[in-house]
Amino acid sequence: MNTETRDPNRLTAWAHGGGCGCKIAPLMLQRLLAQVPPHLAPPELLVGTATSDDAAVYRVRDDLALVATADFFTPVVDDGHDFGLIAATNALSDVYAMGGQPLLALALVGMPIHHLPESVIGRVLEGGAAACRAAGVVLAGGHSIDTVEPIYGLAAIGTVHPDHVKTNAGARPGDVLVLGKPLGVGVLSAALKQGQLDADGYAQMLRWATLLNRAGTALGQLPGVHAMTDVTGFGLAGHLLEMCRPAGLLATVDTAALPLLEGSRALVQQGVWTGASTRNWASYHHEVDLSALPPDARAEWQALITDPQTSGGLLVACAPHALESVQAAFVAAQGQPGWVIGTLSSASACSPVRVVLRNGVHR
Repeated sequence: MNTETRDPNRLTAWAHGGGCGCKIAPLMLQRLLAQVPPHLAPPELLVGTATSDDAAVYRVRDDLALVATADFFTPVVDDGHDFGLIAATNALSDVYAMGGQPLLALALVGMPIHHLPESVIGRVLEGGAAACRAAGVVLAGGHSIDTVEPIYGLAAIGTVHPDHVKTNAGARPGDVLVLGKPLGVGVLSAALKQGQLDADGYAQMLRWATLLNRAGTALGQLPGVHAMTDVTGFGLAGHLLEMCRPAGLLATVDTAALPLLEGSRALVQQGVWTGASTRNWASYHHEVDLSALPPDARAEWQALITDPQTSGGLLVACAPHALESVQAAFVAAQGQPGWVIGTLSSASACSPVRVVLRNGVHR
């Protein structure tokens, strides 16, 4: 689209994708990272690149480790303040997902400065600062450049006790899966770009995308929590597969238990979803089994479990006896419990590592 025809007050008009949906597809990312020569990591590096985790963790002493992450993306909404809120909330989520407490952040800013009004850019920065204030995080500076598309995010530092670090690789057979937020942000954002999202739909998308995953700090201190990640650009299935692969597990997910943002399923049935959803499916479809679902429902559930979540919820694998404590942590942090969506079991030659969706009638 010619720049002269774009509305300078509609941020999504300046981006080819939006939110976590603009992440590089899992399969391509895997190929790119394979080209990076391996290096010998020091013992102080508790979490690096090996498990595709949410953040790096570096031990500085026996009782203290640093959690470091960087996350940024193009606009998922048109309002500058809302974009900044969502992007900053999403970036801080990576610290919470490791069981950490975010402490300090630097803003990462790229804007087409000759096309967007300064007032719009200022609103993005205001939104990011507001999210940091809500999290008790010091926004101490950052870096900005002139870009073709608007970009905003954070480099964030947090702290965690080394014994409380939660990675995506520690899940065990018999664990229960708990999801902290509903799915469907990508679908609703696609509807927004197509002019099909009403005010109520926008409000619920904004509510969940700006909800801090602060439960992660408390969840990190629970010994019954074995693994944790946040569901973002690779969709529920993609991030669940990252949890299953290291431990050789099979995840069984009940469609009747999956929480969905209101209207997202109906939009999918109308053909509304993101290109990222299609790319996600192409990357890992061979590890997902939909055969237990009715044939006429498989396409919509495929779209929903691959839907890129911008600032999505925590995904927790915990021992059954720890479920009550896990739910208490969610209630304390966000006013309601998480959703129990399935279980983990050992994979075998007959049942290889994969995600299986169980037939159910969604409530």
